Amino acid sequence: MRRLFAASLLATAAVAAPATARQLTIDDVTTLSRIGAPTVSADGRWLVWAQRETDIAANRGRYDLWRLDLSRKGAAPEPLANQAAVNENDPQIVGDSVYFRADVGGEDAIWSVPVTGGTPRKLSDFKGGFGGFKVAPSGDRILVWADRKPNASSLAPAMEKKDPAAGEGRVYDKLFVRHWDSWVDGTHSQLFVLPLSAAGAPGDGVALEHGLDGDTPSRPFGGGEEVAWSADGRTVYFALRVAGTTEPRSTNLDIWSVPADGSAAPLNLTPDNPATDTLPTVSPDGRSLAWVAMKRPGFEADRQVLMLRDLASGQVRALTQGWDRSVGSISWSPDSKRLYVTAQDTQENPLFAVDPASGKVTRLTQQGHVSAFAATPRGAVVAINSLTAPDDFYSLTGKGKPVRLTQVNAAKLAGIDMPSVTRFSFTGANSDTVWGYAVRPAGSTGPVPVAFMVHGGPQGSSDNSWSYRWNPAVFAGAGYGLVAVDFHGSTGYGQAFTDAISGNWGGWPLDDLKAGLKAATDRFSWLDGSRACALGASYGGYMMNWIEGQWPDRFRCIVQHDGVFDARAMAYETDELWFDEWEHGGKAYFEDPQAFEKWNPVNYVQNWKTPQLVITGERDFRIPYTQGLAAFTALQRRGIPSRLLVNPNENHWVLKPANSRQWYREVLGWMDRWTAK
Repeated sequence: MRRLFAASLLATAAVAAPATARQLTIDDVTTLSRIGAPTVSADGRWLVWAQRETDIAANRGRYDLWRLDLSRKGAAPEPLANQAAVNENDPQIVGDSVYFRADVGGEDAIWSVPVTGGTPRKLSDFKGGFGGFKVAPSGDRILVWADRKPNASSLAPAMEKKDPAAGEGRVYDKLFVRHWDSWVDGTHSQLFVLPLSAAGAPGDGVALEHGLDGDTPSRPFGGGEEVAWSADGRTVYFALRVAGTTEPRSTNLDIWSVPADGSAAPLNLTPDNPATDTLPTVSPDGRSLAWVAMKRPGFEADRQVLMLRDLASGQVRALTQGWDRSVGSISWSPDSKRLYVTAQDTQENPLFAVDPASGKVTRLTQQGHVSAFAATPRGAVVAINSLTAPDDFYSLTGKGKPVRLTQVNAAKLAGIDMPSVTRFSFTGANSDTVWGYAVRPAGSTGPVPVAFMVHGGPQGSSDNSWSYRWNPAVFAGAGYGLVAVDFHGSTGYGQAFTDAISGNWGGWPLDDLKAGLKAATDRFSWLDGSRACALGASYGGYMMNWIEGQWPDRFRCIVQHDGVFDARAMAYETDELWFDEWEHGGKAYFEDPQAFEKWNPVNYVQNWKTPQLVITGERDFRIPYTQGLAAFTALQRRGIPSRLLVNPNENHWVLKPANSRQWYREVLGWMDRWTAK
């Protein structure tokens, strides 16, 4: 791992580059095709996926279904369902059919089409929309999750009479009041089962949760990975956190089981663990249930250990307790003899195999970020991306190298020179080895200004992965040498390294950033360290505000996106209290104010002097936009050159194509201005 490597990792397919090769731009990135998670037929012949294309004029993405015949060498992808002006998404193969969701006529429904091709058929007719679905392995039931009023008996929307004298105000008696980017509307994501036959899946189905107070899948990011069918299609397993009055402070998701016909109440299978249990995954032979479990209540970045339950005896074992990595996703091999998992490891996100008998872990991929995968009779199909290449599908057999199956963006990327990437390490805080990487613009001949990017999380990583938001290759394409450091608190280096940032936000991480920037500029002569701008979002945005007060003379400019400015206000404004309270010692602000004030940027505004661009979204309820407004006010009152970009329809992220392009124009324009580029 200590060997330095350069050049593209899992670079895009070789395409004859024209003589006028050019740099990557954000306009290129926003038009790239994006592949979804793979689904593979039981015989291993057919690969099906949803693929997003960007409609720039409509400022949104649009989805179609594609397939690839894996039995034919050199076969090319072909459309399976691509009706104009219709989104076809979330495919899954059961038997000879591909089931998917489509919004024909503007209303989502469940559809099917033969995997060999044909005319799609609408299966469901319930109203009110839904979040997702899973077809039972037995092919006779469909599990649907949808937002409905608490204790709904079916998918039928509740009929409510509006009081003509009512005002527009929302009234609440408990938290959550708002979550991620939405005001709470009194509904829960709940599970329902529809019968499936030759006649389709008509009707409103039956409810499974019997009044459980909570969301499954969990909000705001939970999906199909949090629900699972038994092999015989008679039982449903799901993850749910009981809401009550403690939900904003609790990470206690549990694994539940319930009869698929709704005949009995759900049973909690993990009542003794007060921390997170999630990702239920049943073996194809029906004997075992796998999931991941954390140990510490209230800590959302604790290590996720792979667990295994014998469904006949109820015996539970921790399979990866001795492996100091956190399992991110799970799938069984078709013969139930191995588990496939992903886990971050030193700036990579590989695929691993786990022996369910011994817990032995075997790494299957090396460089690159495995973003999704599907087990096959011979191995797996994996989606892999890197810093210099968006996702494509690869076939993986045994321990052999991944074999490329698709070149989805080859034509769109033809003639573009990608930057080179070099990983480096240095001695950081606590005398620990810390890793980083430097991205060099293609064709650069002299020193280039530095974009010093700080990742969010804070338990995250500047890893070897493609991004549609903070894309290092785009900064390199604009002429910047990008440097990123995985400071203390980053993931993929063992849990102790990840834990090191909690209660230490402005300490060791800043030490690492200082040492990492020096190590990079000392090592790489093509970096002009005298013309450096720092930039970051979320925790990275916090660090920009912290740098303003603690390292005010180092950078020519700063870009701060959705960062914490005042820890006291943040403690009372943010949605998920468990995160903020854990990170400051586990208590509320009123119980231990000094823990929050120790690393509070607002206390050092008198030291601020670096020109700063502030960016925030009005729908950001994680780090509310008031934090950005306050930072901008501080800059203006100090007379520091500053600029504010507010997105009225974006949350903690910038997702719309037009807004993304505007974001890059503002950020790069700000950096160009202050680096005299």
